[in-house]
Amino acid sequence: MASNSRVEPPDFLRTENLLKQGAEARVYRTVFLGRPTIVKERFPKRYRHPVLDGKLTHRRTVQEVRSILRCRRAGISAPVVYFVDYKSHCIFLEEIVGSSTVRDHIASAQLSDSSCPDVELEHLAKKMGHILAKMHDEDVIHGDLTTSNMLLRCPSGHSESDLVLIDFGLSYISALPEDKGVDLYVLEKAFLSTHPNTETLFETLLKSYTTSSKKSEAVIKKLDEVRLRGRKRSMVG
Repeated sequence: MASNSRVEPPDFLRTENLLKQGAEARVYRTVFLGRPTIVKERFPKRYRHPVLDGKLTHRRTVQEVRSILRCRRAGISAPVVYFVDYKSHCIFLEEIVGSSTVRDHIASAQLSDSSCPDVELEHLAKKMGHILAKMHDEDVIHGDLTTSNMLLRCPSGHSESDLVLIDFGLSYISALPEDKGVDLYVLEKAFLSTHPNTETLFETLLKSYTTSSKKSEAVIKKLDEVRLRGRKRSMVG
């Protein structure tokens, strides 16, 4: 079986700065129309039939763009989509310049000796819960919620940082409470494994989500069910 890493990028990306490569896509840094830009390229999977691969890749690209645009229309901060090339399955996105990941921010705050970071992190958790509630009320399922896929950016002239959601590669549209509950469960597992001893902080996030979402009751119920299934699997394992 041929390796995906040997699939050559389109000509216009061959000289660009490759930031990272995953199983599904490669991410580049470039300039588009004079603006700092991130290009996400979904490359062909050689283990799949070319026709099937083309259809699946096109669908994933469409879903990703649709989710980002739906979030932005709802007032949720996400990268601007500059251009989409459906032939090469490349999405040209705004680079969030001058930002840091929520993961790094929490880690840095936890290392601080001051009491202020505790208050700051609680405020951040409330903001995260509010924004995720807003996203789910728009029926957007992120699919890969982690603190690495949330950025903090301080806009010019503002004292408070803006929370930006990124990497919608596994996103889709669904109104099902279970899908939203699973989305939160993925975040909880990633959150607590990345940031030990933050159970209280995550509960603050969930309380904010509950008060901010119009549909939270059914979602939190499903989250509890998913948690229970997860605990049962752990006991069996």
